[in-house]
Amino acid sequence: MFLFCKCRANIARLGFLLLLVISNTLAAAQDHPPDQAAPVQSAHRTRVGLALSGGGALGLAQIGVLEWLEKNHIPIDRIAGTSMGSIIGVMYATGMSPAEIEKFAEGIDWNEVMLSEPSYRELSYRRKQDRRDYQVDAALGIKHGLKAPNGLNSGLGVGLLLDRITFRDSGIASFDDLPIPFRCVATDMQSGDRVVLGNGSLSQAVRASIAIPGVFTPVEINGHVLADGGMVENIPVEVVREMDAETVVAVDLRLPQGGGEQLDSLTGMLSRAVSVMILQNERRSLVLADSVITVDVGDMSLADYDRVKEFVQMGYKSAAAQAAALLPYAIHDDAEWEKYLAARYARRHPQPEKVELVKVEGGDSDQNSRMEQRLQSDLHAPLNLPKLENQLARIAGQGEFDRLGYEGFTQDGVPALRVTAHEKTYGPPFVDLAVNVDGSGVAAFDFSAGARVTFMDVEHHGGEWRNDLILGSSNLAASEFYQPINNSHFFVAPYAFASKMPRNAFVDETRVAVFGDERAGGGFDLGYDSGRRSELRFGYQIFSGKLAPLIGNAGLSSQSGSTGEFRARYVWDGQDSPSVPRAGSRIVASLSRVLQSPGVIHPIDQLDVQTSSFIPTGDKTSLFFGASGGTTFRGTAGEFQLFSLGGPFRLGAYLPNEFVGNHYGYASFGFRRDFYHLPQLVGRKIYWGGWYEAGTAFNNPDSFVVRGSANVGFIADTIVGPVAIFGSVSPTGQTRVNFEIGRLF
Repeated sequence: MFLFCKCRANIARLGFLLLLVISNTLAAAQDHPPDQAAPVQSAHRTRVGLALSGGGALGLAQIGVLEWLEKNHIPIDRIAGTSMGSIIGVMYATGMSPAEIEKFAEGIDWNEVMLSEPSYRELSYRRKQDRRDYQVDAALGIKHGLKAPNGLNSGLGVGLLLDRITFRDSGIASFDDLPIPFRCVATDMQSGDRVVLGNGSLSQAVRASIAIPGVFTPVEINGHVLADGGMVENIPVEVVREMDAETVVAVDLRLPQGGGEQLDSLTGMLSRAVSVMILQNERRSLVLADSVITVDVGDMSLADYDRVKEFVQMGYKSAAAQAAALLPYAIHDDAEWEKYLAARYARRHPQPEKVELVKVEGGDSDQNSRMEQRLQSDLHAPLNLPKLENQLARIAGQGEFDRLGYEGFTQDGVPALRVTAHEKTYGPPFVDLAVNVDGSGVAAFDFSAGARVTFMDVEHHGGEWRNDLILGSSNLAASEFYQPINNSHFFVAPYAFASKMPRNAFVDETRVAVFGDERAGGGFDLGYDSGRRSELRFGYQIFSGKLAPLIGNAGLSSQSGSTGEFRARYVWDGQDSPSVPRAGSRIVASLSRVLQSPGVIHPIDQLDVQTSSFIPTGDKTSLFFGASGGTTFRGTAGEFQLFSLGGPFRLGAYLPNEFVGNHYGYASFGFRRDFYHLPQLVGRKIYWGGWYEAGTAFNNPDSFVVRGSANVGFIADTIVGPVAIFGSVSPTGQTRVNFEIGRLF
C-alpha cells in the first residue's frame, strides 16, 4: 500500500490503523465505466495489460519494470494501479517515459510532500507564532465541539503533486482518453466495496487510491468516502482483465516473510495481521495473472523514497529475470514498435502555455474572490505550475484551508485554471497545545501545559481573537484582539494578560530563594505584518507587578508596583522549523522606554537583540550560531527589567537566572546531526549534537566576567515538541544534566 512518509518505515503504525478498518472489508466489485476508443494496435498481436501494486516507496521499483518492458519492445495497452501503483501507472498512462518518471521521482522532496500542512517557511507569520509557541503536533478545533481531522495528513502536498502530474489531462471525460487507458482502485469506506475509478478528476482518483485510513484524510467522490484500494485489491489484475486486456502482467512487490521475533510484541502481531490480510487479496489476484514479475525488495522499506535509483535497478533486474515469460509479448519489428510509440504519444494532450481565466471554488464567495484576485497576477504569463503550487501552499498556510488543488479546463475556447479549496472541517476556532518541562530549573523539575484558542476572521478578514491559558509551575492567561486595517498589512492589536513565573534569587553564586514574578496588565500595539516572515510592532504596555518569595527569602525584600513603557519589537523568522531547524536565521529585536517601574528612579531605555542561524553542511548535519545582547545604556534597570543568563541554551551548566544585570552578552556555536528517524506517530527525528556557550551579565564594566558552558546530548523532534537531554560543564567545573520539553531555540 502507498505510504508517503519522511520517517523510517513504521509497519506497526500502519498495522494498527489498517487493522481497524479492514477486518470487515468486502471485496465486492463495483461497475466501472465502459471502455472508449483505445490506442491503435496491430490486429495480429495480443492486447497486453499491466497491473501495478501498492507498496509505498517499494512501488518505485515498478519504474524499472516499465523501463525493461520498453527497452524490450513490450507494449502496454491497458494499465491499472493501486495505491503507489496508481501514481506510477498514471504517469506512464499520461505519456511519460520511464526515464521521465524516474527523473520526476528523484526530483521530489518527499519530506515536503509528506508534511501534514504547508512547510514552516510557507506559513503566515501568525501561524508561525502558533507553531513556535505551542509545539504539540495535534490539529484540533472546536467548530463542532472539540474534534480532530479524520486523518493525520490532509494530503495537501500529495494532492498538489498529483495535480501537477495530471494537469495536462485534467479535462478528459474518461481515463480511456489517455495515451494508455487507465484505472485505479479505491475502497468505499461505508460499504466496504471495491471502487474502480475510470472517469472524473484524474488527480482525485489517484488521491483516493493512496488514502491510507487514519493517515491521509479520505476523498469524497460522488457521495462515496474513498480510501486506499490496497485493502480490497492491492494488485488490480481483475481490473485490467475487465478493461478487455487479453494478457495481464502483474507486478508483485514481495516483502521478506516476518520472523518469529516479529510476533513477540503487540505492534509486531498487529503489523503481521495486516500483512497477512493484504497478502490474501494479493494471492487471489496473482492466480488470475498470465505473467508475474516478482520484485524481492530485501531490506528496502516502505519509506525509502530517497533510494529511487536502487529501486529502479531492482525492478529492472526483476523484470529481466522473467524475460522468458515476457518476451513472447514483444513487438519484434522495429518499424512496428515505432508505429506503436508514435500512436501512443499522438494521444498525449498538450499542456497550455498560459491560462486566461482563474476560477476558485470551495470557499465562501468572499474567500473565492480574494483567492482569484491573488492569482490574477499570473494570468497571461507563461504557465508555471511549481510557482502556482507555492502560491496555493501559502494560502493554505494562513490556516483556514487544509487542501487546495488545481486543474485545467476550457471555457468558451479559452484555457482556464480551476482552483478548488477545502475548508478545515474541525475549525475555526482552532486549538493549539503546549507542554513545557524544565528538568534543570527552579525547583529541579518544572512542568506547565496549556492551550491557545484562536478565532479567525473576527470582524474582518484576517481578524483574530487569540486566547492563551497555561497552568503549572508557570502560569499565563492572555488575550489579544488582532485587526488588520483596511485589508492591508497594517494592524492594531489590543491585549491583556496575567502571569506568574518562578524566578531564582542568588547571593553570589548560591541560590537562596525562589520568587514569584507576578504581572497583570495590558497594552495596545500598532504594527505591520509582512505576511510570512516578519512583524514590526509599536505600542504601550502597562502592568501591575509583584515579586514575592515562594521558597525562602534570605532577607531579600519583596517589590511591587506599576510599570509603564513604550515598546518597539521586530521579528524576522526565516528558519525552516519551529523546533529543530536545519537552515535559516531568526532575529528578535526589542527597544523600550520604561517610564515608571519599581526600582526605576528615572526613565530608562533598553535594547535587546537575539539572533540564531542554522547552516546545513550536508544532508544530515547543520552548524548553528547564536548571538544575543542587551543594554540599559546609561540607566539602571529595575527588578522587572533586569537581563538574565543561566539555564538550557542560556549557559546550560548554570541554573536559570543565576546571572543578572543591566547589560548582557551571549554567544553559542555548535552542530546538530541526524541520528534516528522516529515513527511518524511519535515524531520526526532524533539529533545528537554539541555546542559551546559563552556569556556575561553585568551592571558595570568592573563586574564583567565571561562564563562558559560546553554541552553535548540529544534532541528529539517529537509530537509533543522538541525533547532535549544533554550534559553541561563549565570551565570552572560546574556540571548539570538538563532535560527540556518545549521550545529550545
